[in-house]
Amino acid sequence: MNSHPIRHGSPLSGAGATPITSVVFDLDGVLVNSFAVMREAFTIAYAEAVGEGEPPFEEYNRHLGRYFPDIMRIMGLPLEMETPFVRESYRLAHLVEMFDGVPELLAELRHRGLRLAVATGKAGPRARSLLDTLGIHRYFDVVLGSDEVARPKPAPDIVLKAMESMSADPDRTVMVGDAVTDLASARGAGITAVAAMWGETDRETLLAAEPDVVLHKPAELLSLCPVVTAP
Repeated sequence: MNSHPIRHGSPLSGAGATPITSVVFDLDGVLVNSFAVMREAFTIAYAEAVGEGEPPFEEYNRHLGRYFPDIMRIMGLPLEMETPFVRESYRLAHLVEMFDGVPELLAELRHRGLRLAVATGKAGPRARSLLDTLGIHRYFDVVLGSDEVARPKPAPDIVLKAMESMSADPDRTVMVGDAVTDLASARGAGITAVAAMWGETDRETLLAAEPDVVLHKPAELLSLCPVVTAP
């Protein structure tokens, strides 16, 4: 497996490149491995709101990155699933794990002077609660959920709002995501779209969306993010 970022299009480092000063992260599948918890919460919510039968979690998984109610509409499932899904997600939050290297990556990025944000398909309060549980909320300038913007991903609203909160320069900002919706949101906001390949993402679909940069492990992001110097 490649141990360095794969760049497509304009280089992000080297002579003449503009150094990155801000990073927007998706949450699930990028910073945290929450798939087992999501599967259990989805299964319980399906049983409560729909009844018997096999919960279509694999289909749900293909829509990750979107706001939960939007996924329910796309899948033709009852919106009543949201209440038990959120309840169980809070109950099981202590079982969510960070991907290897994520705490070290965030600490080093902050040490280098970068501004960091989370822009997630989760609701904002649940995302911030999870980051508090994991002890990494302090690394982020802003954490935004899909319930806090007019249009969730794949629209650019959540990325634009995160950038505004950080006073981020679009030419010096990247978004790291594991779903096509993340890449679309980044491009709509006019920033570099970075694909995170270390989770349970649909690799072929994500690569077919032609991300600007492909990362195979969190630490590879550091090569794109030198120490921020004063202008």
